[in-house]
Amino acid sequence: MTRLAQTAGLTDIQREILSTVRDFVDKEILPVATELEHRDEYPQAIVDGLKELGLFGLMIPEEYGGLGESLLTYALCVEEIARGWMSVSGIINTHFIVAYMLKQHGTQEQKDHFLPRMATGEVRGAFSMSEPGLGSDVSAITSKAVKDGEEYVLNGQKMWLTNGGSSTLVAVLVRSDEGHPEGTAPHKSMTTFLVEKEPGFGEVRPGLTIPGKIDKMGYKGVDTTELIMDGLRIPANRVLGGATGRGFYQMMDGVEVGRVNVAARGCGVAQRAFELGVSYAQQRHTFGKPIAQHQAIQFKLAEMATKVEAAHAMMVNAARKKDSGERNDLEAGMAKYLASEYCKEVVEDAFRIHGGYGFSKEYEIERLYREAPMLLIGEGTAEIQKMIIGRRLLEEYRFQG
Repeated sequence: MTRLAQTAGLTDIQREILSTVRDFVDKEILPVATELEHRDEYPQAIVDGLKELGLFGLMIPEEYGGLGESLLTYALCVEEIARGWMSVSGIINTHFIVAYMLKQHGTQEQKDHFLPRMATGEVRGAFSMSEPGLGSDVSAITSKAVKDGEEYVLNGQKMWLTNGGSSTLVAVLVRSDEGHPEGTAPHKSMTTFLVEKEPGFGEVRPGLTIPGKIDKMGYKGVDTTELIMDGLRIPANRVLGGATGRGFYQMMDGVEVGRVNVAARGCGVAQRAFELGVSYAQQRHTFGKPIAQHQAIQFKLAEMATKVEAAHAMMVNAARKKDSGERNDLEAGMAKYLASEYCKEVVEDAFRIHGGYGFSKEYEIERLYREAPMLLIGEGTAEIQKMIIGRRLLEEYRFQG
């Protein structure tokens, strides 16, 4: 383990899990990540390895065949995996958000049906909130579900589905006005549907099309897609929790877990950038000495290491708060905001330390430089985090005049 980003108070089991994951990252992910990323190739062998390690069941309760671990354990594993290749952490993150939503909000039948197969990675989860025209404005969702006998008919277009092609279960948020009178607040007329499908692209079940991968600047390897519903029929027993109108709250609960995850990814990518920067600075010589001996570079390394440490501490705090059963939207928002901003800055400093070589695809820092910006946007932009943080602070510090 490195000197930076240590976590106090871990159990022996947590330390053993983290040591196993770090070993897997060093041996199975880091040696191949850049090559696979440049080819935009899905890391099937890595995913199979994660299944064998039991990571798809990390937070799923033991009664459903999972490891029953905490959000903190999961976040620390994500940090390690993102240190190897951020795309791999994306493959397990959406799976976990869906598993978490099922565990917290699903009916007993839904938990019994899905969680054991999610724990082994046989069923792979994705979740879908965003649409082409709405970005962070979830209340503006236009895709709809209409009741038809014992089924619902879903229509609409969703956007930015991580694992859209490889997943077999998608939690989809749509508007459902059934039972909600005209004038109901938008967030109270939304429902989460559990949509089962075949993996792949094209029409993956009647009425459901996954058009193909969106070509991205970074965050490659993982498939990011659209989802088009055209007369998609879903039985009523696949409404998450069994009752309509709860979808917004269920999704926001899942997104809190997702924000801790994005913070953990930022920590992992920043750690890797620091490792690359501090290593290169000791090998590269200018003016007769390693550049690490120039004060300008030492200042950069000092700032980078401090940011890595601060982001890690905030991420751990947010995870522990959620694990304790307390509301953690303030802490998760702060951790996600700080970790993603610091990640971008640490990556850029490592890039500058590499000089002209940072621009070469031969060097790993080039990949990190394209990956870091996704964290500024994913699971709510920095501006959305600041809005959440600001509102919560005003709740906590209400002026008593």
